[in-house]
Amino acid sequence: MAERGGCKAGGNIALASLIAQLMSGSESIVSGNQSLCTHFTFVGFSSLAELQPVLFIVFLTTYLFTMGGNLLIIGLIWGTPSLHTPMYFFLVNLSFLEMCYITSVVPQMLVHLLVEIKTISVGRCATQMYVFSILGLTECCLLAAMAYDRFVAICHPLHYSLLMDPRVCLKLAVASWTTGVVVESAQTTWIFTLPFCGTGRIQHFFCDIMPVVKLACVDTPHNEIVMFAISVLFIMTPCLLILCSYVRILVTILRIPSATGRSKAFSTCSSHILVVSLFYGTALFTYLQPKAAHSPETDKATALMYTVVTPALNPVIYTLRNKEVKEAFQRITLRSTHRQMT
Repeated sequence: MAERGGCKAGGNIALASLIAQLMSGSESIVSGNQSLCTHFTFVGFSSLAELQPVLFIVFLTTYLFTMGGNLLIIGLIWGTPSLHTPMYFFLVNLSFLEMCYITSVVPQMLVHLLVEIKTISVGRCATQMYVFSILGLTECCLLAAMAYDRFVAICHPLHYSLLMDPRVCLKLAVASWTTGVVVESAQTTWIFTLPFCGTGRIQHFFCDIMPVVKLACVDTPHNEIVMFAISVLFIMTPCLLILCSYVRILVTILRIPSATGRSKAFSTCSSHILVVSLFYGTALFTYLQPKAAHSPETDKATALMYTVVTPALNPVIYTLRNKEVKEAFQRITLRSTHRQMT
């Protein structure tokens, strides 16, 4: 009988034994001399058993802060007509995406910090990977669209309203989401055509790509090469577009004669540069490494950065470093205070 949340290699099991196993709701299906996993077990933070209640409080606080911060940004932009510009249209998309992104991982992680048996079915694992990977690639493309917006605003200010009209912004946003859905749906579907067997223990706290691929009971060098190529193409291409945009932006800013003008132009990009650095720093480190370079400890550490820390920092970056957002927040706060007094 397979242990809960995992699966074991089996010998030649008699038909009666197989029927009894299936009737009893076993979590592995035998194929030949090997049983295939239908459930996985997360190792996650099991080695930190005594700290799990503390981790639960920390991650729950971070999650609520992230959700509240991004909802605040969306509300501020929605309720402030002066912020109805292309840059803030993309920022609303980014905030919504970040809320979905962190929700695809953290609630399940919080539950697993409180329970002893940290299992997930293969189907639910696939669903989590679909959602997480689609949102991750969409964010790559959306950050590239935001960089293009800044490029047009600084390098072609006279044509900005023409080049970044609402239809163009909508097309860029739709293209970002479409790329994420199509590419990552295909990749995740391909991953879950692999047979999974062995212990069924995922050395991670969610269904990330490489920890799951390691559970495949077939050789996966060709799969890894294709996944690496997809990562290079669809992570590096938006990254290169961002770099090209900022090279042109930097050249344009350096040509501005006044120091005040240069500072003002750069300030419109600084928040985006910080977000890109945080997001791509961890993404490139995680997904552009060969399989042999991955270790459970580094995978979990970098995953915490891009699933928990970065989404929590983005609202802070865009509020503390953005003059227009801060002014909109102050106006709404003053308005609310005035209403309460009257």
